Amino acid sequence: MTYEKYASEVYYITKKAGNIIMDYYNGKIEVLLKKDESPVTAADIAANKYILQELATLAPDIPIVSEENTEEENKNAAKGGLFWLVDPLDGTKSYIKKTGEFTVNIALIKGDKPEGGAIFVPAKKTGYFTAEDGNAYKQEQDGLPTQIRVRPLPEDGVVVVASKSHRTPETDEYIEKLPKVKEIVSASSSVKLCLIAEGTADVYPRFGRTMEWDIAAGHAVLNAAGGKVLNTDGSEFIYAKEDFANPFFVASA
Repeated sequence: MTYEKYASEVYYITKKAGNIIMDYYNGKIEVLLKKDESPVTAADIAANKYILQELATLAPDIPIVSEENTEEENKNAAKGGLFWLVDPLDGTKSYIKKTGEFTVNIALIKGDKPEGGAIFVPAKKTGYFTAEDGNAYKQEQDGLPTQIRVRPLPEDGVVVVASKSHRTPETDEYIEKLPKVKEIVSASSSVKLCLIAEGTADVYPRFGRTMEWDIAAGHAVLNAAGGKVLNTDGSEFIYAKEDFANPFFVASA
């Protein structure tokens, strides 16, 4: 695997980018609007600049697709079949509201699959990542990383992860059809996948808009922990799509 030789450095980059984001967090957050009317802050821009510089130094021959790059830059970067996929601040709206539910996401895409990745939750100082040994790990604060693994489906009912702000009728319909639901919990997009990876949740149905950079790192962590992400028809979920927009999907143990 290509990712294994970069794994520790990539995780460090997500943590450092998270520290940069937190430097802006306690002050007044100024918000600008991008062409698509989505918000962007100085923290997004600063974290993106740092990540792009560090990845270019780490692996000069691997191009970078980032949420904050131009459409043309991203399309060119994805042409070769091996590229970094970056969301420097996933959850900008939550960041602006200061909910603490935002992350730094970096994944390596090879062909149309996530080969490895790292996520850092700056407000909680918690990280999830795939390591050199191919396994998935979680680190809280400055503690030692611990290996994580999906759990067998519990007999007393599944824990579903679903968005508070982006729930759709299709999502509710899917949840209603599950045999037994114990609890519904919420988290940011990438962390939803990690909750399944660490064995505290079981399924994440997403019947709403997401982009590849929102979930690729979490998908990599979930894969390494023994889980999966599939399209809603059960077919394989792929990356390097022309517009980087995701179809509806279901992540599970």
